[in-house]
Amino acid sequence: MTKRIFISADHGLAIVYFLQSDVVSGMLEAGVEVVLLTDDALVERIRERFGRDGLIIEGLRLDKAQEYFRSQSNALQWWLDFLRRAGASKRINLEAVESYVSQVKAEAHSRRKLLFPFMQLLVAILRRSRGARQLLIAAQRRFTPDLYSDLFERYQPELVVASTPGWRWDRYLLRQASARGIPTASVIVGWDNSSSYSLPGADVDWITCWSELQKEELMRGSDWEKERVHVGGIPSYDGYFNERWLIPKKDYFKVHKLDSKRKLISYASSFITFSPNIQNIEALANLVSDDRLAQPSQLLVRLHPNHFLDVERFAAEREQIRKLAEKYAHVHVVEPVPLGGSLGHYSGEDMPEKASMMAHSDVFVTVYSTMVVEASVHQRPVVSACIDSPVGWPGKFTLPLSKIGDWPTHSRFRDSGAGKLAFTSAELEDALNYYLDDEAVDIAARKAFIENECSFIDGSAGKRTAEYLLSRMGKTA
Repeated sequence: MTKRIFISADHGLAIVYFLQSDVVSGMLEAGVEVVLLTDDALVERIRERFGRDGLIIEGLRLDKAQEYFRSQSNALQWWLDFLRRAGASKRINLEAVESYVSQVKAEAHSRRKLLFPFMQLLVAILRRSRGARQLLIAAQRRFTPDLYSDLFERYQPELVVASTPGWRWDRYLLRQASARGIPTASVIVGWDNSSSYSLPGADVDWITCWSELQKEELMRGSDWEKERVHVGGIPSYDGYFNERWLIPKKDYFKVHKLDSKRKLISYASSFITFSPNIQNIEALANLVSDDRLAQPSQLLVRLHPNHFLDVERFAAEREQIRKLAEKYAHVHVVEPVPLGGSLGHYSGEDMPEKASMMAHSDVFVTVYSTMVVEASVHQRPVVSACIDSPVGWPGKFTLPLSKIGDWPTHSRFRDSGAGKLAFTSAELEDALNYYLDDEAVDIAARKAFIENECSFIDGSAGKRTAEYLLSRMGKTA
C-alpha cells in the first residue's frame, strides 16, 4: 500500500513552509504521497499552482470547524483556548503572553470581564503546575468533532502533520488523528510561535522547530519532552539563503519606480494589532523627503497583511500610508499579494518581492517583526523603530511600542547587537545615518544572530525537516 502523510496548511506562511521549500518535495521523492489540507476556497488554485504527482489537495472544512466551535459549548471552548494560550510555565519569558492576556481582558465583553479574576487564578496555577497543564490539555479532548473521518478512511495516513500543535483550527484534525491512534507531528512556522502561543491544543507526538532557542522554550514553557523536539531550521528561509527568489536590483527598482541614485530605506509594517505604525512611517517619510539623512534616500513601505482585513482602523492606516506616497515623490508602497480565502495576504505569493526588497535595501526598518531575522539573512542593516503613537487605537487596546522590548524574540534581537533601536524621530535619524555611513558595521553580529535563530544557513532546512517527518511515519509516541 502507498504510504501517505496528511499535512494541514491553513495559513499562508504554512504554504511557503511546506510547498515553497524542500519539505513536501522531499517527501514525494521518498515515494510517500502527501495529502495537503488547506482552505476549501483555495483547493483548485493551490492544485493548479503546486500540483504534481503524489500531491493531493483537500479542503480543511474550516467552515464546519468554525460552526462546531460556535455551536458546541462555545464559551467553554473559548475559555479552554484562552487558558491554553495564557497558561505556559513561568520558567520562560512570558512577556508576549502577558500582552495577549492584557488585550483580551481590555476588549472582553461584560460577562467575560466578570469571569476574568477566576480565570487569572487558573492561569496562575497553570503557570506553576505541570500537572494542571496536563489536565488542561486532556480537557480539550472532549471537543473532538467527527469532521474528517471520510478522509482518514479514504487515505489511511501514517502521520498527520500540522503547521501548529493545535493553536488554530488544526486542533480538530489533530485531536481526531490522536483519537484514531495515528501519530501526529507539528512544525513551527513563526519566529515567536514557541514563546507566544503556549500549550498544545491537541495531543501531538513530535514537533520540529528552528533552533535550540525555540527547543528550550518548548521544553521549559510547554513541557515538551526533549526527545520529542527536533531542531530542523526554518525551511521557509531556504529560498533566501540560496537566493532562489532574488530579482536583480535594476529590475526591482524599475518595478517600483525607484531612483537608482538614492539609497533605499525600506519599512515593513508590523505589530499593527497592538499599535498603529503610521507614526514610524511619517517620521521616515519626513526624514527622506526633507533630505535630512547622510545621503539622499527614498522610502519603500510594505503594508502588513492585516491592513487588508475588514477592520476600520487597519484600513484607515492603509489609506494614510497610500496618501503619504501620493504626497511625497520619494515615498513608495508595496502591497502584499493575496492568495485569497482565509489565507488572505499571508499568501507567500510574493516571496521574490519580499526577498528583493530586503536584499536591495540600504537600511531595513520594522517593529521587531520576523523580518529583522529575514533582513539579517540578507546581511542588511536593521533598525527597529518603536516610536509611540500619541493616540494609539482609540477605543481599542493599544500597547506602546516602547514597552515591547522585553518580549522574548525582541529581547534576543536587542541583546544580539545585530541592529539598532529608535524610540524618537531623532534616534531614528541617527540610526539610519549610522548604517548609511557604513553598512558593514555590525555584520558579524548579524551573522551570529541568524545562526542562533535559524540553525542551518545553507538552504538545507527543508530537506532536514522532510527527513525528520518521514522518520516519524508509523512510529508510536
